[in-house]
Amino acid sequence: MDKTLYTIIVHSENFAGLLNQVTAVFTRRQINIESLNVSASSIKGVHKYTITAWTDKDTIEKVAKQITKKTDMLQAHYFTDDEIYQHEIALYKIITPTLEEKPEISKIIRKYNGRIVEVNEVFSIVEKNGMSEEIASLYEELRAQECVLQFVRSGRIAITTSCFERVNEYLADREVKYRQSKQEAIQ
Repeated sequence: MDKTLYTIIVHSENFAGLLNQVTAVFTRRQINIESLNVSASSIKGVHKYTITAWTDKDTIEKVAKQITKKTDMLQAHYFTDDEIYQHEIALYKIITPTLEEKPEISKIIRKYNGRIVEVNEVFSIVEKNGMSEEIASLYEELRAQECVLQFVRSGRIAITTSCFERVNEYLADREVKYRQSKQEAIQ
């Protein structure tokens, strides 16, 4: 089967232990998570999980359905790269004396629109945000210059390219149903 890199965006209530429930779905299906980012969303009390994994369409559909069925999960939707805007951030700790000795290192950093955010006698910190491929390419070029002391990158963050967020519609529908059931209980 052809595998594609899918991004799953999950919205959940803000309760402890939910991350474990989400990752267990991937573990049971023996799917390796490539990146995982969890943060508060724009909706109070709702958290957003952005997960990437290589799999096929049939499997990703099943994963999204399983996650949505979990208690305290609001929704899970999967996307291909052309359906989302995504970004990462990376930090590179490089050797300051090597940076000063080799002007080509500064040229490489500029080529990738990286920026130096800290400089001291021992090391300098370069920050790069953008697409995964750019971050990896900058790392490879700096590594070839033998100046990298440390490298770290975030997981993917993503938003859909559609004009609305599905979770907003879901929460609005849920509120209407809640009010209707409350009204029926009163009558």
